[in-house]
Amino acid sequence: MIPRETIDRVFAAAKIEEVVGDYVHLKRRGANLLGLCPFHNEKTPSFTVSPSKGIYKCFGCGHSGHAIGFVMEIEQCGFADAVKQVAKKYHIEVPEREMTAEEQQRQDDRESMFVVNDFANKWFQDQLWESEEGKIIGLKYFKERGLREDTIRRFQLGYSPEQGNRLTLSLQKAGFKEQFITNDVETHIGTGLVGKSEDGRLYDRFRGRVIFPIHTISGKTVAFAGRILKKKENTGKYVNSPDSIIYSKTNELYGLFLAKQAIARQNLCYLVEGQMDLISMYQAGIENVVASGGTALTKPQIRLIHRFTNHITVLYDGDAAGIHAALRGIDMFLEENFAVKVVLLPDGEDPDSFARSHNASDFIDYIKQHETDFIRFKTQLLSKEAGQDPQKRAELIKDIVTSIAQIPDPITRQVYIKDTSDRLRIQENILTREVSYQRKKNNADSPQAAPSSPSATTNTTNNLVTEPISSTHEVTQSDQVFIQQYVSLIRLIIRYGEQPLYQLDENEWITVGDYILSQLQEDAIKAPTELLAHVVEEYQAHCHEEGFMAENFFKFHSDPQISAFAVEQIADKYQLSKIFQKQSISENVFKQVKPTSEGDDLASVVPQMLLEIKYTIVNQRIEDWKKAYITAQEQNDETTMSQLLAQQPQLIAARNYISQVLGNRVIVA
Repeated sequence: MIPRETIDRVFAAAKIEEVVGDYVHLKRRGANLLGLCPFHNEKTPSFTVSPSKGIYKCFGCGHSGHAIGFVMEIEQCGFADAVKQVAKKYHIEVPEREMTAEEQQRQDDRESMFVVNDFANKWFQDQLWESEEGKIIGLKYFKERGLREDTIRRFQLGYSPEQGNRLTLSLQKAGFKEQFITNDVETHIGTGLVGKSEDGRLYDRFRGRVIFPIHTISGKTVAFAGRILKKKENTGKYVNSPDSIIYSKTNELYGLFLAKQAIARQNLCYLVEGQMDLISMYQAGIENVVASGGTALTKPQIRLIHRFTNHITVLYDGDAAGIHAALRGIDMFLEENFAVKVVLLPDGEDPDSFARSHNASDFIDYIKQHETDFIRFKTQLLSKEAGQDPQKRAELIKDIVTSIAQIPDPITRQVYIKDTSDRLRIQENILTREVSYQRKKNNADSPQAAPSSPSATTNTTNNLVTEPISSTHEVTQSDQVFIQQYVSLIRLIIRYGEQPLYQLDENEWITVGDYILSQLQEDAIKAPTELLAHVVEEYQAHCHEEGFMAENFFKFHSDPQISAFAVEQIADKYQLSKIFQKQSISENVFKQVKPTSEGDDLASVVPQMLLEIKYTIVNQRIEDWKKAYITAQEQNDETTMSQLLAQQPQLIAARNYISQVLGNRVIVA
């Protein structure tokens, strides 16, 4: 377990904009920062980071939290592991004790696999630099490919010996369990560093290969790619780690960990195919480059890039295979609202060879002189293939229309339609009609898109807030009003809980939180949901601790549900409460000083909101009374009817009193 004081140090040191900035490209927008949400697919930024409050919130999907919570979500790890990661960023030592057998048993499989990968990554590098075989074969290969030693070390390149079980034996000697060094194809547990033959023999998957470690966007070693150096029958040039619970080749981009800052800084990403293409360009001085790793480009990979820029230049070999590979990825980039350009290198050249024969300045100059807008590129390419054949030209036009139809922005679409009309000498209105038809077809054929607006999304924490603890009847609108009013009171506790509200005597004040909870307890008003009940319990347990500040306590709470709920309440703009928009019990005060937020006059806001929730409860009880009386009448139960009639005046008097104090207003939740 991590000591509480260490956790507090990490929270105090962590700057939300720096932690989030490691994963998301943020741009200043007034006092806050804005970027594309990493938790759902969006084309218009709605992900907001508030440095002053230390929180983030996406107004598209509803995700919110603090720095540690962000790392927990983005890395899919537990609270303790997120604290350790952030602590490492700020050079804070986290004291640890040896885990008990029970704790070891509960240790997350994902983290165990990362530990195995870290061990293997260091082992591969040691083999490259320290073993004779690694120096003679692996290191020699990299240097013959033009890589400097500093580049080799920066990319953590390694070597796996030809002997088939050296790594296996080292992993076993280090005490790693077989389930984590092999890979179960059904559960996807295990790194797959070690293969298992039909007779049960274990062997090194990457034997006789140079090693390219693959990192997550935060720098964790998630997988490996191995390139063979000696030609063998029935053996592919590359072997990759199998998919697992920590790695999917469709979700990772080689080099993004090192390139993300340069991409954000230059607002441009170069995309190449192979690892050596990327490394050679990086060494030449072009750092804003990522590689697809030799696999077909995927939408998750494109969305990773989109966190940092929406400008992409695709670099491919000048051969036919390279050209058609470029075409396959273009439409997906367009669909994600990228500005796409393509550069085809001279025949016989690839980004690796071209980078080795040119410096960064010359390489970039070549790109600027030869980069082609995707429509122009595709039109020129397909026009050559179609020639004067009418049928092929019709297919060409349909192909171009399909690409244009992927573009979300209507103005950009129309610009491309006009350009295509001029180039292919076809009427603009025909192209516009075909693009419109294709877009309708795309929308009809595609599965329901991920929600991009708050009204269309469902947030787990919101469900917990609005779902009653128990209910024997269908949840009514009145129930929902009561829940929202209770949430409003809890919001006041989170924002202002420790602030003094009323003076009891010369030396004693009652705080906002204590007053609200005392009033709720006095009238036996219980929390309507488990989450709200938990928040109340936590406040009561800690509110009298020295230095207690409700906002920070709940914002940085170790329970992610409480933390997310608290951030939701804090993230809302401090605006004039709805109760100020109507006649108020303190109307005369407002005539003198008009507050700009609920926090400016808590002495009026708190009792007003308490009266509103009491009014709702009284109305609920009156409705329940009516139903009970009707039932008693139908059953001719005179005893129950008499008891109910005795209760009626008290209920009516309570409602009339509260209504009179509220000024006969319409109650707003």
